[in-house]
Amino acid sequence: MRKIKLYIAASLNGKIAEKDGSVDWLYVKDNDEEIDYGYEKFYESIDTTIQGSSTYKQVESWGIDFPYPDKKNYVITRNKNLKNNHNVEFISENHIDFIKTLKNKAGKDIWLIGGGQINTMLLNEGLIDELQLFCMPIILSDGIDIFEAIPARTDVKLIETKTHDTGAIEMKYQIVK
Repeated sequence: MRKIKLYIAASLNGKIAEKDGSVDWLYVKDNDEEIDYGYEKFYESIDTTIQGSSTYKQVESWGIDFPYPDKKNYVITRNKNLKNNHNVEFISENHIDFIKTLKNKAGKDIWLIGGGQINTMLLNEGLIDELQLFCMPIILSDGIDIFEAIPARTDVKLIETKTHDTGAIEMKYQIVK
């Protein structure tokens, strides 16, 4: 069975984006955008992404080429009027059943990109297998929580930690089931 991995960065106080969805704070030091943080290795380990519609809209607003063109990409939404395009397939019904089926298909692991609502939905359904969190050296006054609404109590097991010269701390957890 494929694993769903939440690979995500957050502020010291657990925010994954500012209230308007911006993430420019991720680059808190000069040349941070040049630091890989193991992203390339992680990216090669997956062949599928899942993200919420707000996260997808935010990525679209950046005015860049779609960042995951070589992966199968799904956007979880409640909007039944969205049309699939060459980058993504919109899943507007039976979200949990779809994701359970997806996990059982052959392939590499699945990247849960976020945001906070879908993170909580999949956590509460026991569908997240690993959490790789990059705690960035910044505190945001307001923003989107890594888990919005009410996450279920979930035990995690620390697998690995790394510190980076930028002050970021990388923590890899296995979800205890």
